[in-house]
Amino acid sequence: MSGVFIGLDLGTSAAKAVALRSDGSVRGRTRHTYPTSRPQPGAAEQNPADWWAATMAALSELASVVPAETWQGIGLSAMLPTLVELDRHGAAIGSAVTWEDARAEFEGAKLRERVGADRLYRITGQHVDGRYLAPMHRRRAAAGSETATVVGAKDWLFGQLTGELLTDPSTATGFGVYDLNAAGWDPDLVAAAGVPALPPVAPSDTALSLLPVVCSALGCRSGTPVVLGAADSVLGAYGLGVDSPGEVAVIGGTSTVVIAVSSTSVVDPRQRYLVTPLVDSRYGLEMDLLATGSAISWLADLLGFADSAALTTAAAAVGASEAPLFLPYLAPGEQGALWDPSLTGVLSGLHLGVRRDQVARGLITGIVVELSRCVAILEEATGASGPIRVSGPSASGALMRRDLADATGRPVLSDNSGEVDHSAIGAAAYAAVACTGLRPPVRDDIRTVDPNASMAAMWAGLVQRHDDALRAAQKHGPCD
Repeated sequence: MSGVFIGLDLGTSAAKAVALRSDGSVRGRTRHTYPTSRPQPGAAEQNPADWWAATMAALSELASVVPAETWQGIGLSAMLPTLVELDRHGAAIGSAVTWEDARAEFEGAKLRERVGADRLYRITGQHVDGRYLAPMHRRRAAAGSETATVVGAKDWLFGQLTGELLTDPSTATGFGVYDLNAAGWDPDLVAAAGVPALPPVAPSDTALSLLPVVCSALGCRSGTPVVLGAADSVLGAYGLGVDSPGEVAVIGGTSTVVIAVSSTSVVDPRQRYLVTPLVDSRYGLEMDLLATGSAISWLADLLGFADSAALTTAAAAVGASEAPLFLPYLAPGEQGALWDPSLTGVLSGLHLGVRRDQVARGLITGIVVELSRCVAILEEATGASGPIRVSGPSASGALMRRDLADATGRPVLSDNSGEVDHSAIGAAAYAAVACTGLRPPVRDDIRTVDPNASMAAMWAGLVQRHDDALRAAQKHGPCD
């Protein structure tokens, strides 16, 4: 395997591109942001034109560092679920609706009612709510949109780069009408959801040629392959090297994905996790904490910290048991081990002596408690326990790694380099596999935080306090 492979990740806030060498090292990286519009409560919209501008800027900047004629292939990853509606000519209609948008909860509830919530979960492996594409589209359709085709963010990007609309199995799960075991769209669910045309589902290793006009703009060789790839959670775990049952990936950004590997598509009778196809024949058991990086950023701004890093530094000086209770459901709602769109944040135990660093510590502690809950359930599901591999700015900091190790009793591993772009790295590594059959090695310069057994009792007490407050919140509601 010669040359480099490019990983392109269309994330929640930015298009990220990396160039990966055959030895697994990163040759170059770029990042270009785009805005999110929030025109009403619960809304989160983006302009696909902004995605394209950021994508081309990121790739062009990368080409100035790593000549595009050396690119052997481009692999794709993207946020999930994010709705793009297309007209009959294939052009995007209006804004895209991102996974942060909470306005289609009614439509999600109606779909579960029509199909049956248990049946819907058994078919799709998903707890389909208003953040899935079918309910999102239904809300738009009720407002009068005339959509010909419903696609996800990565499907749209693949179409822009190759001229063909395709989706992969992991991205297809975000529609809410994909049959996990039949590996295709379920016609009864499609009809029940009222979804129009959908993109064909193709294997993740499907590769088509980059359009000539894009090749010319970037300076790529003619016919450079673009690999369809997978969801950001799937390729984030792939980039981290999570490959064995018992290992867990924790990928923290705006939200945090917790994912473990399973050889079968086993669903949970209590619907505590999602089942997502991986890029091979296996499955990811997945949970998604909605408000982690976004919650830390929000609180940093609210309390007057310079940024999220400054908040985390201040919180690290406070013992976890010295902080007020903070239930971190700020999205609102949750899609981790708790699947409840009615949950909201709760801050309890305040008095006149409470400092802002203690409030900050309370939020970090609350996030760690929810992460530890997810890890415990995945251990139960897989029957195995292994190290936790972390990446991303809201998961790989020193405080989070120490807390997570102590709260779970497991070693926590991260790249010594502080690598954060594992979804893009996973996309590049998978492109190499799809194009050559060879996978670049996973970085071996790993730093490990081992659990401190003397902290186990304290964390058990914090979990109990958290769960008592959670039960009270669920019983009485946010207004009582």
